[in-house]
Amino acid sequence: MNVQYMSALIAVVVLGFLAYIGTEFLGLNSLFGIFIPYLAVCFFLVGAILKVMKWAKSPVPFRIPTTCGQQKSLDWIEQNKIDNPSTTPGVIARMFFEVLLFRSLFRNTKAGIKEGKITYEWEIFLWVGALAFHYSFLTVLVRHMRFFLEPVPGLIGIVETLDGFFQVGTPGVLLSGVVLLGAVLFLLSRRLLIPQVRYISLMADYFPLFLIIGIAGTGIYMRYFARVDVVAIKQLAMSLVTLHPAIPQNVTVSGILYVHLFLVSVLFAYFPLSKLMHMGGVFLSPTRNLANNSRMERHINPWNPDLKFHTYEAYENDFREKMIEAGLPVEKEA
Repeated sequence: MNVQYMSALIAVVVLGFLAYIGTEFLGLNSLFGIFIPYLAVCFFLVGAILKVMKWAKSPVPFRIPTTCGQQKSLDWIEQNKIDNPSTTPGVIARMFFEVLLFRSLFRNTKAGIKEGKITYEWEIFLWVGALAFHYSFLTVLVRHMRFFLEPVPGLIGIVETLDGFFQVGTPGVLLSGVVLLGAVLFLLSRRLLIPQVRYISLMADYFPLFLIIGIAGTGIYMRYFARVDVVAIKQLAMSLVTLHPAIPQNVTVSGILYVHLFLVSVLFAYFPLSKLMHMGGVFLSPTRNLANNSRMERHINPWNPDLKFHTYEAYENDFREKMIEAGLPVEKEA
């Protein structure tokens, strides 16, 4: 049994039970509905800002972009202007495709041994799963903004209409939630079923996956199976965003909502401490955001100290007579 993923699973289950028991039996609604969400947002903002500032202060005196194509050289050799950009527009194009389409992941390959030979196969499923996961997560976040905005912008209504255009069942099935759960289960299954990936996976890799599964699962349960008061949820969300927090009175707020909200808060607080910060790190990565122009410009380390070197001429001036006595050749006679 893999201790890493079991520890992460148990941690998420315990967190969910804490929120459910605390609100359903101990009456700690204000703790899980007001105090913890505010604390999580503060952790997220402060942690993300500090992390970005630390990255921004990291010295990068040389150009170290990761390249996958022909560098700009002679005029008769065609340059790959996106994979190996030498100009700022090329870097912008590269970052555009990387951030929005995961272009480097699209070329992901899998190594194996067939008939005693090392082979490399194109593995597109990881790219498809990652793309589905990120865009469904973004859609879910946009949809949930209707709880925090009044009036609700028309853009959110358009996103919801497109998200539920299949009109399956009542209430209508929103594809983003289903795709999100399916995508994160796929990413988890890769870590569990592929021996090489499982070997390098730590609890820090499993924990956010189980956390997102818990968030997606409780959200789907509330929408399609449980009877939750949407008006009360809207009241709670608006009270939080307007900085006038209040637990809705005279209505019953389901304990599963507090579980959902608590898991979201944990994800927010954990975000700056985890690998999930690649969301901001990709923009500050010198392997991605620098032009490869080392052949056109000389990059000198600005931190190099101004040192006084003892040249050979000075060495010979100091020891010329002794060198002649020892029979060593000198450039100038005594």
